[in-house]
Amino acid sequence: MSGKASFSLRGRNPDVLTCIANLSNDEVFTPPEFASRMLDTLAEAWAADHDGASIWANSSVRFLDPCTKSGVFLREITTRLTKGLTAEIPNLEDRVNHILTKQVFGIGITYLTTLLARRSVYCSKHAQGKHSIAKGFDSDDGNIWFERTEHTWASGRCSYCGANQGSYDRGVDLETHAYAFIHTNGIQARIAKIFGGNMQFDVIVGNPPYQLGSDGGTRDVPIYQRFVEQAKMLQPRYLTMVIPSRWMASGLGLGEFRHTMLNDRRMRELVDYPAANDVFPGVEIKAGVSYFLWDAAYGGNCRVTTIRGGEVVGPVLRKLGEYDVFVRDARAVSILHKVLDRGESSINTILARDKEFGWTSNFDGFHETERPGDVPLYFIRKMKRGVGYIGRKAVTKSAHLIDKWKVLVPEAFNGGDAVPHQILGKPLIAPSPSVCTQSFLFFYVGSRNAAKSLQSYYATRFFRFLVSLRKITQHATHSTYAWVPLQTWNRTWTDEELYAKYGITRKEQAYIESQVRAMNLEGDGDE
Repeated sequence: MSGKASFSLRGRNPDVLTCIANLSNDEVFTPPEFASRMLDTLAEAWAADHDGASIWANSSVRFLDPCTKSGVFLREITTRLTKGLTAEIPNLEDRVNHILTKQVFGIGITYLTTLLARRSVYCSKHAQGKHSIAKGFDSDDGNIWFERTEHTWASGRCSYCGANQGSYDRGVDLETHAYAFIHTNGIQARIAKIFGGNMQFDVIVGNPPYQLGSDGGTRDVPIYQRFVEQAKMLQPRYLTMVIPSRWMASGLGLGEFRHTMLNDRRMRELVDYPAANDVFPGVEIKAGVSYFLWDAAYGGNCRVTTIRGGEVVGPVLRKLGEYDVFVRDARAVSILHKVLDRGESSINTILARDKEFGWTSNFDGFHETERPGDVPLYFIRKMKRGVGYIGRKAVTKSAHLIDKWKVLVPEAFNGGDAVPHQILGKPLIAPSPSVCTQSFLFFYVGSRNAAKSLQSYYATRFFRFLVSLRKITQHATHSTYAWVPLQTWNRTWTDEELYAKYGITRKEQAYIESQVRAMNLEGDGDE
């Protein structure tokens, strides 16, 4: 390539990486505009830490995308460095060669996406190809590496990522989805083997795969946290990744990861998108996505920004680990403080646990018509509520709750990402005696009037708002009710009465009502 050759990574019309279809909801291509936004956040932090200097004008900084798919991060970095290093390396060919051979590195997640990434960065799927803009490589791989990696099976699961052997041990003709970056206990040695010894990356950036099917696709296992943890092991100065936000309050096996993230004072920036469609158009990721900037030299509160649609809240400096789960919207924190500062007991002290009577949601060992000695059994089947009957003597677990009055509440309620949201499914009063399957959790009290009072409390926006702070997916588990205070069951509760009791200001009331819509208790179905 001569110094006069046309070289422009921008200005393409259209940019092919804005048109590419996603592989799945778990392996989502990053839109170029969003990748640029993440790199802008990185550049701002670098400038703040280096007396205003531009990271794109530094010819010694090394970047790694350990899970490259389309190559968009590496391409955008190359574009910025090509412009930023003009003064230091005036010759365009020399400049591009330096960037591609000395500064920009990637690890592909599959054979196909690795070719795509090389095409994005080198303008050829072969780094030494005729049309490649890189002229300094001695192999077609360039610095974007991929080799087939196998899972390590132990008792039917991969010991590194938890993948199900029945789903992913499928022969040499199909991708294993055993990602090299997280299938090792010695990431430093693996990086040295791939890219050569003494390789130290200053910046690690990426959009890792989110999950793998564990039980034949019915129970998925998150894996994005493993990329984050592995990246930290490489001791970069900066780490930035976009990942699902589910870790903030939920997620299978993410408890330790959540605790580490929330209490890591090196978390410098967190930008949260409760609706994933704001980042990945047409992609549904429950609880949304977020990107973070982790800075090895930082120690303090994290700048948190929440973006939904056109509304931007923040950045607000926050202590991420204030609670065991992360309260995503800073506007909610003052309300939560007012409630918890009263020190009242939680309503989950009268809330049953999952499968309180021992029956799963698909339990069908009941009668359709009542027989002598039976008690009513409440269930949900194919999204329809129903009542059957089962012998009292057949209730072998939590039998002491049979004769309680109950307010049944669905264990799951989705309703989409839009706000205001209903948050929870409608409650149902079950007279004494009664039992239910796993489809319901239930509050238990001593009388019909108490049940009706509790039901009125559940229906308030105040109640469901406090649940929403811990409920990040469709599941409303026992712990999601932990911040709802217990009340007395001698009245019909209203939002106005609760706002007055807890000193909720008009501005805070307006915020609650912008997030939670009114619940109409008439009828069986949810709006």
